[in-house]
Amino acid sequence: MTFTMPSNLLRLALIADAIASGVTGLLMFAGAALLTGLLGLPEELLRYAGLVLLPFAAFVAFIGTRTDIPRAAAGTVVVVNFAWVAASVALLVSGTVMPTMLGYAFVLAQALAVGVLAELQWIGLRRESRTA
Repeated sequence: MTFTMPSNLLRLALIADAIASGVTGLLMFAGAALLTGLLGLPEELLRYAGLVLLPFAAFVAFIGTRTDIPRAAAGTVVVVNFAWVAASVALLVSGTVMPTMLGYAFVLAQALAVGVLAELQWIGLRRESRTA
């Protein structure tokens, strides 16, 4: 297993990801019944998406707080984040859900935030491979 002494960028992007994922996961899981009316997204989708985010947030927090971050773990976070962005966009264009305007904004805003974090993590990983 290859480890990297992470740059501040990689570490901060991972920790920001863990916090954002944890907060969003809690909001979606605990508030699914309230959010479904506002967002027009199925309660089950919100609840399960929130449930998926909670262990992901714990994993990202764990690796983001290590002295030496396993490159494969950080790379996995980047891949999962880009997959989340793709799935979010696919959800909106699939026609399987009928979100409100606020629902569209919510899905697009979280996808954009996840995409930015993934890009920052990717840049941090690339910086580490050049200095290693």
